[in-house]
Amino acid sequence: MSNKTENDDKKKDADESVVPMAGERLAGARRDSQIALIDIVKELHLDEHKVRALECNNFDVLGAPVFAKGYLRKYAQLVKVNETEVMADYYQLTRTISPPSFIMSRSKPYRTISLGPWIFAIVVIAVAAIAYWWFKNLDMEPVQPVIGEVAPLPTIDKLEVELNLSTKSHDDSISALEDKRKVATVTELPIEIVSIPDVSETQLSITYSGDCWTEISDANGHRLFFDLGKSGRTVNLSGVAPFNILFGDAANVILLINGSRFDIPAEDLRGRTARLTIIAP
Repeated sequence: MSNKTENDDKKKDADESVVPMAGERLAGARRDSQIALIDIVKELHLDEHKVRALECNNFDVLGAPVFAKGYLRKYAQLVKVNETEVMADYYQLTRTISPPSFIMSRSKPYRTISLGPWIFAIVVIAVAAIAYWWFKNLDMEPVQPVIGEVAPLPTIDKLEVELNLSTKSHDDSISALEDKRKVATVTELPIEIVSIPDVSETQLSITYSGDCWTEISDANGHRLFFDLGKSGRTVNLSGVAPFNILFGDAANVILLINGSRFDIPAEDLRGRTARLTIIAP
């Protein structure tokens, strides 16, 4: 009889030493607050079996870790449990590290340019030019002076005739040059001015009616937003289209593009989650 009593006491002490963590802590708070499971299901917008898995710390059923953490925070708010303690339990159970709220773009490494090959090429070209000039001057023969008879001076009448012919030829040359300039002016083509279009950024505005994990990146690969959007919060962003967007709970999001509302197409929805690409406003 004493052995049975001793075993029961040991079992009771072992049960009391087990401390509920994360989802178990939330389930206990829900039962203490007399909140029905179906009410939590409606608030979290999840299936009942997924809520039960959350309460049993079976986080793999919920998909990516970011969804599990978001639902734990929302559950903690509903049953008024400290979110920090719940998330500490989650990290202890999963042995993971919380991702940063934003990711800095990695700068490209600076490349140094070696001047050695360029200097060598310049020296080779200079040597080749000097050698070409030297061999060319070496092969040139000296020019012999032309020796001939001196022609007599023309008479005055012959000078007048040659002067008149030269003046007439000069006038004809000037007239022909002016005609060529007129033709060139007439046939000159107009210059076409090409305007370069101005590339501007697209403005995005997201208003949250409920909690929703959000990931947004633009065409340059910049992460514009990577965080859990809280209820009542409005986030204004700008970037270059197209945008890659992920909403964990699309029903809690109102999206504006350049001031105009954008309705998420039905084919981009997977339950409560939406993954879409916005090409242009």
